[in-house]
Order: sequence, then C-alpha cells, then structure tokens
Amino acid sequence: MTTLPNGWRMVVGLEVHTELKTATKLFCGCANHFGSEPNTNICPVCLGLPGSMPVLNERAVDLAMAIGYALNCRIQASTFHRKNYFYPDMPKDYQVSQYDLPINADGYLELPDGSRVSIVRAHMEEDTGKTTHLGTSGRIHGADRSLVDYNRSGVPLVEIVSGPDIRSAAQARSYVAELRAILVAIGASDGRMEEGSLRVDANVSVHQPDTPFGTRCEIKNLNSLRSLQRAIDYEALRQIDVLESGGAIRQETRHWDEDRGETSTLRTKEEAEDYRYFLEPDLVGLAPDVSWQERVRQSMPPLPRQRRESLADLVNDVTEAQRDAIATVVDLDLDDYVLAVAEGRGDVVLALARTANEIAADLSHRANLTHDAFVRTVAMEASGALSATQAKTVLKEILAAGGEPESIVREKGFEQLSNDTLGTTIDEVIAAHPDEWQRFLGGDDKVSQFFIGQVMKLTKGQANGKAVVAELQSRRSS
Repeated sequence: MTTLPNGWRMVVGLEVHTELKTATKLFCGCANHFGSEPNTNICPVCLGLPGSMPVLNERAVDLAMAIGYALNCRIQASTFHRKNYFYPDMPKDYQVSQYDLPINADGYLELPDGSRVSIVRAHMEEDTGKTTHLGTSGRIHGADRSLVDYNRSGVPLVEIVSGPDIRSAAQARSYVAELRAILVAIGASDGRMEEGSLRVDANVSVHQPDTPFGTRCEIKNLNSLRSLQRAIDYEALRQIDVLESGGAIRQETRHWDEDRGETSTLRTKEEAEDYRYFLEPDLVGLAPDVSWQERVRQSMPPLPRQRRESLADLVNDVTEAQRDAIATVVDLDLDDYVLAVAEGRGDVVLALARTANEIAADLSHRANLTHDAFVRTVAMEASGALSATQAKTVLKEILAAGGEPESIVREKGFEQLSNDTLGTTIDEVIAAHPDEWQRFLGGDDKVSQFFIGQVMKLTKGQANGKAVVAELQSRRSS
C-alpha cells in the first residue's frame, strides 16, 4: 500500500457501472449478448431513430432493486431523464438515465475488514456503444480511423455511486472486489471486468489534515482491480507533486494508461448543468409497489458476507490463514464443498484447506469432483488412511479425469502401511540416524519432520505422517 508523503491524505469516491444480466436490452427486445458480430443486436429503439418508443425491461428493474437491497439502500419511486451529450458511440446524442430520483438511495457496503463505505445512489441507465480506434495508440489521438459498434447501446446498467469515504487505493480495491462478489452472487452481473460488463470510475483528491477536501479528478473506465489500485495511487501522488510545486489541481477527467502506469488529461470535468437533464417524455415514472419489492427481497440469496460468516461459524477460533481461505472459497463459489463435509460431520478445517487450495487450483474441472467424492477423500485423510500428500494427489486425479477416490487409492498403491511394517521402517531410520534420534529424545521436536521425510522415502509415500509422529512420540515417552 502506497504511503503518501508529508502528511497528505487521500479521498476517493467510486462510480461502478455494472451491466445487468438480462436477456434483452433496457428499452427494446434486442439481445444483450457480449461477443456478437458488430452491429447485429440493434433496432430503431436502441439506435434512437425517429418514431421509436422505449418499453422498460421488467427484469432489469428486478435486478436493480436486488442491488439496492444488497447494498442496504432505500428503494423508492424514481424517474428517467435524458442526459444530453455527444459522443460517436451515443447514437441518440443523449443517454436515458436517472437524475434527481434514483431507484436506490442512501445505502452502505460493509467491507470484509469491518469498515463501511456509504452508497449515495444506485440508479438505472442505458449503456453506450463501443468505439474502437485503429492505429498505434489505440486512442482517438493518432488513430488512422475509428469503428463504432452499437451492440452495447441500450444494454441495461446500474451505476453505483459511493460516498467520498475511501482513504486508500487498497480500500478501493477491497470495495470493488466485495461489490463485484455481491453482484455476481445475486445474479445481477457476471462481473467480467475484462469484457466491460463492470467498469469503475475513480474520483481522487488529496488534502492535509484539518483542511477541506481538495479538488478531485476522475479517472475513467478502469477495468481491472490492479489498474484501479495503481491508477489511484499514481493520481494521488501526481496531485501532491503539483500542489507541493505551487500549482493548482484542475477538476478534470483523466485516462489511465496501463502500459505507462500514468494518468493523462481527457477533458475538463462536466457538471450536471452541462448535461441539460430533463424528464424523459416517452417513459412514465417507475414506482414498484410493495408486493413487487417484497417478491424481489424474498428471492435474494445469501450474500458473500453472510456466507463467509457461516463458514467461520463452523471453525472454532478462526486463524488469519483460515479467514483468507474462507474468503477464497466464497469468492470462487466453492462453499458447497465445505458445507457438504460439515453436513456429514467431517473435518471442516481440512475440507476448507483442500477446497481453497486443490479445488481452487483447477476450477475448470470442478464438475469432475462430486461432493460425495470430496467428502470421502477428506474422511480418508482425517482418519489417517491417507497422508496429506496422498489426499492432494487423489483430488488432483479426480479433478483431472473424474473417478472414485477408493479406486484411485488402490491404483496408486496408497493403502497405508500396517503398524508392524511402519514400526520396522522407523527402526531402520533410527538406526541409520542415531545423532538425529538423540536430538529428538532431548526434546527437539523439529527433528520429527526429518524422520517423517525419511520414512516417506523408504515407504514410497505410503506412510501416514500423523502415524509416524505418534509412533515417535510413543517411543520417546516410553
């Protein structure tokens, strides 16, 4: 995390635009589908042709209200406005959005560390098209020509505007990560930042303690968590350098260049009056009744925070490493594996570790590993029938090609050694390493790892580490 010099403090507010996971666009029946051939999912409505009339997508309203509930917002009657501006990818020269009466207002998002970020509003609007600049720079300056694809024009969006409550780039990253997890969990978005279905604008300013907030600059269209964190840190340091050199910060919109690792001026910042908002004359106000709101609320699944808490409740005295593992399991939507072990009263801590590591490492093949096969594999490891290394191998085999854990154990020759065979092997290792044995007898428990390694080598991995330690401890105490 970047530490700002000379007592400067950072103030960040984020605007997150998420495309809603609907089958069709916000005001027409065109497909809401990423990756189609350019300009194939278009019609007179989303192109704004004269005489076309919009019809509001009911499913988009459902998802917008679900976002409001997930972010602890007040759901309210709202209106649509025309936001007027000209860009080549805005075919109507205005965007249908919500202005003074958004559908969601006055909420908050609680981050995993317990801090809260206020949500000013989460309003509905339509997306713009997409312009591709052809040339060496990839931007309009220096481009040979530009191509416009209107497939995205009219796709339903919710813009989620935070309060200026974020105080570091790391906290901004945590906020977007948690928000994305929520949006995916409730089915509102696929969260694919690389495809543009979730984009972030960051408003950044700096100030000294006990002084008013500084002039903010907005960094547009950040499409990865890494870019978000790097851009905010760079912009804060840039502003500090300008101010300490005697300059002033101009309110403006800036572009983040990922390759150069720096921001640059796009345009001076527009204010609300520049957009000439006025009520959309072709749409009536939106006022979901109590029964509609209740239907949406009742359909809400458990949110990531609730799921993390449920897993933590299954583990006594959660360590920091286990808390990280729980976060990984929930982020990757793998908690059903851990819960399956818990339902069978298995070793939840062991299940958590195997899920956060072995299953998380091969998500593309998770369908090969049934809950039942996972429960049985964990049970074999917990009982000592498999060593940790063997259990990991079994899980990797199942993920790669499917199968039953017991069959793989037999094929690999992983049946555990009998107590007599294990005892004989330990005798051989002790005889071969008398100095290490004396250190162990003297109380040096670290040497036990050495003996485990030697036994594993002689048994070709068939010994159980826990059984080896138990036998060593028994001999020391006798």
